[in-house]
Amino acid sequence: MAVRPPSTPRGQDPTARTKPPASPLVALMGPAFVAAIAYVDPGNVAANLSAGAEFGYLLVWVLVAANVIAMLVQYLSAKLGIVTGRSLPQLLGERLRRGPRLLFWGQAEIVAAATDIAEVVGGAIALQILFGLPLVVGGLIVGAVSMLLLATQNRFGQRWFERLISGLLLVIVVGFVAGLFFSPPDWGGVAGGLAPRFEGSKSVLLAASMLGATVMPHAVYLHSSLTRDRFGSDLPRPLIRRILAGTRADVLVALVVAGSVNIAMLLLAAASLPGVEGTDTIAGAHAAIAHALGPAIGVAFAVGLLASGLASTSVGAYAGSAIMGGLLHVNVPLLARRAVTLLPALAILAVGFDPTLALVLSQVLLSLGIPFAIIPLIAYTSRRDLMGEFASPRLIRWLGWAACALIIALNAALVVLTVTGQA
Repeated sequence: MAVRPPSTPRGQDPTARTKPPASPLVALMGPAFVAAIAYVDPGNVAANLSAGAEFGYLLVWVLVAANVIAMLVQYLSAKLGIVTGRSLPQLLGERLRRGPRLLFWGQAEIVAAATDIAEVVGGAIALQILFGLPLVVGGLIVGAVSMLLLATQNRFGQRWFERLISGLLLVIVVGFVAGLFFSPPDWGGVAGGLAPRFEGSKSVLLAASMLGATVMPHAVYLHSSLTRDRFGSDLPRPLIRRILAGTRADVLVALVVAGSVNIAMLLLAAASLPGVEGTDTIAGAHAAIAHALGPAIGVAFAVGLLASGLASTSVGAYAGSAIMGGLLHVNVPLLARRAVTLLPALAILAVGFDPTLALVLSQVLLSLGIPFAIIPLIAYTSRRDLMGEFASPRLIRWLGWAACALIIALNAALVVLTVTGQA
């Protein structure tokens, strides 16, 4: 049954979103902060802490490179939505025949479900750390709060949703960065970690995991939807140029913040947890941080993890709605979809499945979905018949395909190593 799209607030004229945005560049910012939540989700926490605890500052360069690639990919996604007035899922839905379109939607839904599992499980672990709640109860609370966040978006519109998610991002920053004030890193070591190098096969594996899991497919689909919903379609070229200028600033600031959080986690572990066992799990990492830096920092870390889970699962549900609407041309009420997609995560928690293993497997599924999102994104943004004068220039195309090849290769390696038991 077709319903009002979730991006149009109740009582608001759906054509109102095509009105020109306010002139200051800061008024054009916001969508990238929602997409950036994917880069600080619970699935990244254990990998960053484990890398810092085991190899010190060696792999700082991996996170820096990953963030640069993320900026390029997310900007291309945002640009696609602004210039064409359509999201990536919409464009795919228009160009694929029915059979391939259904298959594409199926893999995208699996990716969205895997995303949700990671976020709900991570939030449930945070509630268990903070309050000793059973994981299933924690999962229910995470799902309920995420529904409240989505209800705010449905009721008051995307700008309010962007502000709420940005607020949660601030909590994440404080929660994960606070420890650095009590255990500052060795800045000489940090500088040395900017030189690309490895120490043995385990460091290569960790680098593949960190870089390969950086660009999340649901964030690629979502960003084009966010900019489309914010700015509308059929915009005059001068306005498109101005919006693109604001979008570049939006992506730069948002992903610098998200990237800094990931780097801060690695630096914290390198400074405080060298050689500590158990940091390859979120609960183990929290225990080690609390033991090394005190309970207050442990609580701050857990609060940051909880905010990460709440924000990430809300954004993931939004992305899933955009994927279904674009590929199937069906708009399901966002809250109803949120309730249904919560079930797999709750089922995993209810049967007592190892939560850390669930996070690992969800990252493998996300890895399989990345090529399906990035390849059409780079192809579409390079086409003059679609993008006109805003088509990507040759240098950006080359950089895009190089980043695509690197991400696909690393994710393929991560999947193979996981399946063979070497991960």
